[in-house]
Amino acid sequence: MAATTGGTQQAHPERPGASDGVCSEFTVFTKIKPGHAQALRDLLAELSATHDDEGFRVAMHQIGTLHDARHVIFDDDTRFMFASVFDGSWDTYIDDFGKTVVGQNFDRIFSHSEGWPGVSDPGVKDWFVEHQAPAEVFDSSYPDLTVQQIWKDQRVNEAFQDVLDTPEFREALENPANAKLVGTPAFQKLLEQAAA
Repeated sequence: MAATTGGTQQAHPERPGASDGVCSEFTVFTKIKPGHAQALRDLLAELSATHDDEGFRVAMHQIGTLHDARHVIFDDDTRFMFASVFDGSWDTYIDDFGKTVVGQNFDRIFSHSEGWPGVSDPGVKDWFVEHQAPAEVFDSSYPDLTVQQIWKDQRVNEAFQDVLDTPEFREALENPANAKLVGTPAFQKLLEQAAA
């Protein structure tokens, strides 16, 4: 699969966060409301236990731009960090969360943070900007691949591996009529990559 090349420009350059190719980072630090750390910890454990449920996975596929996310309670249970890596514009990323169960989870999680306005509040983006700290250094192992491209690459690889395992494929490789195709550098590279 051909990857896209070059980084993307954010729709709003004033939004904080570093980018590497098509990937951008989002890191928010908040103060936990006094006495709320354990409730937040319990909620994160609950959400982690249901992480693989159908609703969450459907929401992640609906959003389709989130590479990863982390939730951390630190500083003796007084502060909270949410960090993620996403594709596309900052504004679209925030908007997309509000449209799914992920936004509901954000409301539940950040309700334990001081000053949280709610994911549907018109000022929520300003709140995130106030609490966001851009990374000094941000590097991605695959800066030119979006989540959608990675998912497609995975589907194509699984389908190709299924083909490789068939007796018909072995037979086609050994058929003299296909020798010219099998002998091409591109086909040999394909077989080498499949075997790696």
